[in-house]
Amino acid sequence: MGGMYYLAPTLFVIFVSFLVVRAAAIALMMTGLDEKRAKFQALSAFTGTGFTTKEAETVIGHPRRRRIITWLMILGNAGIVSVIVTATSSLASSRGYQIPMNVVILIAGVVVIYKIATNRGFIKRWESYVEERISRSKPLDPEPAEDLLHLAEGFGLVRGNIQPGSPLAGVSLAESGLSGKGLLVLGIEREGRWTAIPKGEETLTGGDRLVVYGPLGILKSVFEGRRDG
Repeated sequence: MGGMYYLAPTLFVIFVSFLVVRAAAIALMMTGLDEKRAKFQALSAFTGTGFTTKEAETVIGHPRRRRIITWLMILGNAGIVSVIVTATSSLASSRGYQIPMNVVILIAGVVVIYKIATNRGFIKRWESYVEERISRSKPLDPEPAEDLLHLAEGFGLVRGNIQPGSPLAGVSLAESGLSGKGLLVLGIEREGRWTAIPKGEETLTGGDRLVVYGPLGILKSVFEGRRDG
């Protein structure tokens, strides 16, 4: 039964590895990375595989993501080494029928861990716990503007002029149809005055300069490609 003693720490390390990878994926998502890429980057960093150059650029250039990935690599190496050492020790210290028995127990244990780690209820509770801990640790975390606004994914922030003969002149913000196109007006510059987060009843006039956020293609079509440098 000597080899059996090594199976418990082996399975424990595997289970913790599942939790670490998922927690890291949540942390990456909270930096603005979408769920699919966050999961892939977390698993890639932990296992040291599949970390493509293009995907890596979105992580390496971001301080907080870089810290998360660095810790994942460190923990991943430690976890993989621990699993190899304990699993090998289990088999090496086994005799006769214990060897196939330990292999079966190890495989069965991994299957059970996978079932638990992918259980929707368990994952939801774990995600909620991780999100709460991260939110408490850093309620306001400065991020590069290009990441917060997802500029690399086709969104942008522009300042557009409303010409006197524009269809937007003389109508309220609610009637302008901008929000229906997925555009968000963050402010209006008018005669030297700045109105931040204007309300829907605000009437637009010729000469107004709008600071608008949204898909670049739609922004260019509305403001004829005029964009702040």
